[in-house]
Amino acid sequence: QPQLVESGGGLVQPGGSLRLSCAASGFTLDDYAIGWFRQAPGKEREGVSCISADKSVEYYSDSVKGRFTISRDNARNTVSLQMDSLRPDDTAVYICAADFVPDFCTVKTAHRYDYWGRGAQVTVSS
Repeated sequence: QPQLVESGGGLVQPGGSLRLSCAASGFTLDDYAIGWFRQAPGKEREGVSCISADKSVEYYSDSVKGRFTISRDNARNTVSLQMDSLRPDDTAVYICAADFVPDFCTVKTAHRYDYWGRGAQVTVSS
């Protein structure tokens, strides 16, 4: 069964860093763009970053640009999201998703994503 599993979430103080990982099993990420979304209580799901399968495209939302960095290691079938200078409004469940497209990525249309993880909680608080 194709599966995505997030790890690396937790509690961090404002200004701190966390690194999220998204590991795939049951399929290879080579032909999939990966998107990171987040869901905070009472708010709509927000697409924050994505990376194309061939690494030619990266996208960051304005809310995380300059603070978050997405990367992928196709040999390890994983995608990571390095989150620096975290703020309390980054608190959310972070979810990775896979979109079968080789040279493009977008988080504007979540319905195009084929597989979704269950999410990892990130809490930024002093």
